[in-house]
Amino acid sequence: MGLKVAVLMGGSSFEREISLESGKNVCAALEEAGHRVVPLDTTCSLVPTLRSEKPDVAYIALHGKHGEDGTIQSLLEFLGIPFVGSPAYVCRSTWNKDSLHSTMATYRAITGEAPIASWPQGICIARDAFKDMGAATALDLVEDRVIGGYPVAVKPAHGGSALGVHRVDKVEDLGEAILDALSFDEHVVIEQWVEGVELAVSVLGSGWDAYALPPVEIVSKKGLFDTEARINPDLVDYFAPVRMESLSHDEAEAQAIRAEIERAALEVYRAYGLRDMARIDLIWDGAQARVMETNVSPGMTELSLFPQACKAAGLTLSSVLDRLVSQYA
Repeated sequence: MGLKVAVLMGGSSFEREISLESGKNVCAALEEAGHRVVPLDTTCSLVPTLRSEKPDVAYIALHGKHGEDGTIQSLLEFLGIPFVGSPAYVCRSTWNKDSLHSTMATYRAITGEAPIASWPQGICIARDAFKDMGAATALDLVEDRVIGGYPVAVKPAHGGSALGVHRVDKVEDLGEAILDALSFDEHVVIEQWVEGVELAVSVLGSGWDAYALPPVEIVSKKGLFDTEARINPDLVDYFAPVRMESLSHDEAEAQAIRAEIERAALEVYRAYGLRDMARIDLIWDGAQARVMETNVSPGMTELSLFPQACKAAGLTLSSVLDRLVSQYA
């Protein structure tokens, strides 16, 4: 007899529709593995329903706010319901894209490991600084504050699915991009624009037992791998695993680069203390693995990167999710 699994999906974030599709696929995969599934939208009736249903374990298929910021995780911890994925305090940290530098610095100081991952240098400014303190009058300073100057990336400090992300090539376009990013969040990150091979590395496990699945290469046909490209298969090509020629024309060097990319993802995964599963998005810029963000609740739609990585590793989504929920039996 399988477990009774509550699959939490939907919610009220900007990523609601993607979450519902992810939840649908998770339910199907868990049912295939022999579990009893209770699909639940995270409405005001969620807690009473969870208390009456008494699931053995919960799977969080929520994306964006409430699903990845520690909200649902802290609620489940309060209710005493085990769940797949990282604990609330970890999610609160990864939710903030500006936390990567301090997290990695602390981890490296504790472990003494040689650094592998790198990330774009940038600045983070609060909405109130723009709205009430006149920061909008100092945008001419960005070129000096961000190493390399333009182009720069502008994005919400919290969130996913590339919502509010822009490439800005000149100061005249900066204000509009910042305003759009701030429509999704209260803080905006302005950082170096990184060109290179765009990759997603899914990771399974915890601590030193964690391991990387094959990196998935993302090739957007319109330039930026934006929100539209993530839901429209006609706008992007995926290669799972990454093509060796994308990394180097020398096979041995390409294999070494792929291994470095996977090690960089694992370094970030362990530095944050991630558990069970996550996805690390990065860019190989020709010399370094530049980490963009961490996703504690990877998408599970038919187009999503995590299922593609599982397939490239010879794993079925059903077997992976079965293993993840069964450890909480």
